[in-house]
Amino acid sequence: MKNIITSSIAMFVILFGFTSCNNSSKSGSKSGALASNIAEKVYVAPGEYDSHYAFLSGGYSGNVTVYGLPSGRMFKEIPVFSQFPTSGYGYSEETKPMLNTSHGFIPWGDAHHPDISQSKGELDGRWVFINENNTPRIARISLTTFETEEIIEVPNSAGNHSSSFVTENTEYVVAGTRFSVPIPQRDMPIKDYKGNFQGALSFISVAPETGNMDIKFQVLMPGFNYDLSHPGRGKSHGWFFFTTYNTEEASTLLEVNASQNDKDFIAAINWKKIEEYVNNGGGKMMPANYAHNVYDEHTHTATSTMKKEVRVVNPIEVPGAVYFIPTPKSPHGCDVDPSGEYIVGNGKLSANLTVHSFTKMLDAIENKKFAGEAYGIPILNFEDVLAGVVEQPGLGPLHTEFDGKGNAYTTFFISSEVVKWKLGTWEVIDRKPTYYSVGHLTIPGGNSGKPQGKYMFAMNKITKDRYLPTGPEMEHSAQLYDISGDKMELLLDFPTHGEPHYAAAMEASIIKEQSQKIYKLADNKHPYAAKSDADTKVVREGKDVHIYLTTIRSHFSPDNIEGVKVGDKVFFHVTNLEQDFDVPHGFAVIGQNNSELLVMPGQTKTSVWEPKQVGVWPFYCTDFCSALHQEMQGYIRVSAADSDTSIKWSLGEDIE
Repeated sequence: MKNIITSSIAMFVILFGFTSCNNSSKSGSKSGALASNIAEKVYVAPGEYDSHYAFLSGGYSGNVTVYGLPSGRMFKEIPVFSQFPTSGYGYSEETKPMLNTSHGFIPWGDAHHPDISQSKGELDGRWVFINENNTPRIARISLTTFETEEIIEVPNSAGNHSSSFVTENTEYVVAGTRFSVPIPQRDMPIKDYKGNFQGALSFISVAPETGNMDIKFQVLMPGFNYDLSHPGRGKSHGWFFFTTYNTEEASTLLEVNASQNDKDFIAAINWKKIEEYVNNGGGKMMPANYAHNVYDEHTHTATSTMKKEVRVVNPIEVPGAVYFIPTPKSPHGCDVDPSGEYIVGNGKLSANLTVHSFTKMLDAIENKKFAGEAYGIPILNFEDVLAGVVEQPGLGPLHTEFDGKGNAYTTFFISSEVVKWKLGTWEVIDRKPTYYSVGHLTIPGGNSGKPQGKYMFAMNKITKDRYLPTGPEMEHSAQLYDISGDKMELLLDFPTHGEPHYAAAMEASIIKEQSQKIYKLADNKHPYAAKSDADTKVVREGKDVHIYLTTIRSHFSPDNIEGVKVGDKVFFHVTNLEQDFDVPHGFAVIGQNNSELLVMPGQTKTSVWEPKQVGVWPFYCTDFCSALHQEMQGYIRVSAADSDTSIKWSLGEDIE
């Protein structure tokens, strides 16, 4: 009995200790996973909304995913550069042109860096822009429909990595090459790289009202690797900054040969000066071949136009337009604070974090404080431009974002942590571990003149033991931190789809109310739209059969079709007659070797089906739409190629 009483008292003491820890955390002390209020901070009750949208690049998935913060719930995958059978993107006849390039139809992409449109340096919630790294392209996503509206290919570029960041009034979205190549492309020995390869920095104009993109000019730079970039803002508006590595111009074993120089460069581009030069007829037109793909929301159809030339600018011909800022060592991220004064160069191989001053840069330029030149471009003196150094903050600095309160947050890949430091004093304020090998981080609005940051989330390259194992590969991990106090507080781990590199985030209130619910049938200008059951028909044109098909809860019209033959090409033009929010209909037929279709209310989409066998084949709705969803089906009769069966169709009656 004595032993039982002793054990009971010990257990009580232990439980009291845990309870005390929890109580102290609620009263202000942070105790990590034991603090009950951690779960409360990320909990979004049923029927309530997250306070922020986050748009994460999908990396090798080629798409963009939309998450809510603070819950970490994935709401949507937006198809951009890759075919997406869930919705039929890249499979339907209307969207196939979106994936056209000068290399042909490319059904995948490597999406890296999204950025949200801005007005007067603040996020305006109209569009998200994102780059495609492998086959260089820039896409524009509408934040009204959350669909890709435009993709422009970028000629003279290779590895479109230092993209797609926008100027503070969305005058331009940038597309900087990672890999320098011969310009124009030609057959030449790779060993002759040095002095013969070039890097193209493309400035793509954005129409203020429509968002339509056009390549205004390309700056042809020396043959370095242009890694990442950010626009100036505030006092530095009109400039763009690009990190470089491989200033050695090595072409083999870059992990050794591109890491020899103690300092590489940040390239400072005065785009306003170049714009003025171009507007006055400067630069030259160079033959090029690139696709410009635009989706029309009225016809619900994309068109692809091949363009044949682009304007290029030699920076030497525009004095005062381009300068090199020495930056240690192999800098990766290039980030500009909300005021536009500080330019952070994150040297992967540097022990310290280097911060340059825009004001000092202008002074050095005015007083010609040059250390030399590279291919005719002035190199500024390092000391004359230096604002300060964050001493030994961590190992492997990559990316920096800002909270608008005078603080910066930098990820460190090797030491797997996020470090908070003070602009101006350069002192480290806080550090928190990440799990594992962190890459980018995002603060809502942190890439603008007015950060909205209550939250910061880090995107990690390796997941290891954070989730239940799912074989040798796992989805990547993001970690959400509360940055509203002096110290960062880890709130949540959540898995992310693909390989997110960067993300753009913003307050949900900016765009939530403008989100489109339906397409109005009256505005549907699709040439094959059937706007009522009375408009449905089946038309043979040689071996092509066009079926004008409608969907509404819970039937297809027509639902029985005869007269199709083996060897025909059948076009199902499917119009969704619904005019209620969130009532899409799907369409699939046996043997459909491209993809099913998901058709939004008021929208028309087309799928091509080429029957190979005689028979009677069902088609059906693939998206649950009503209690009678299972009854939403039809039949298509396929006869032999030499059959004399004529085209007939019906709804609600037998075909005679």
